[in-house]
Amino acid sequence: MTHVVTENCIKCKYMDCVEVCPVDCFYVGENMLVIHPDECIDCGVCVPECPAEAIFPDSDPAAEPRWIEFNRRYAELWPNVVAKGAPPADADFWNGIPNKLGEHFSPKPGEG
Repeated sequence: MTHVVTENCIKCKYMDCVEVCPVDCFYVGENMLVIHPDECIDCGVCVPECPAEAIFPDSDPAAEPRWIEFNRRYAELWPNVVAKGAPPADADFWNGIPNKLGEHFSPKPGEG
């Protein structure tokens, strides 16, 4: 089992989850985070730390199979991140906006 980051993280990227992860399985893109599903130990400590409520266990319907593969793909491309950075200035505006993947997701790596 694993946890995955889903669409609501896009353009929010609060990074509170990174601080509590005991195995450093978060990876950072330009405008969102992902969890490497092979590194996550399924402890769940990141879930209550996410202000965007974008992290789910893979058993939750919100973590559709596409999100597991999405997290895996970008975790293998983006740098690992182990410390909380500053969220985007407009993160609160984007929190809760639906359908961000197609129009607002950036595949570019962030800074680890």
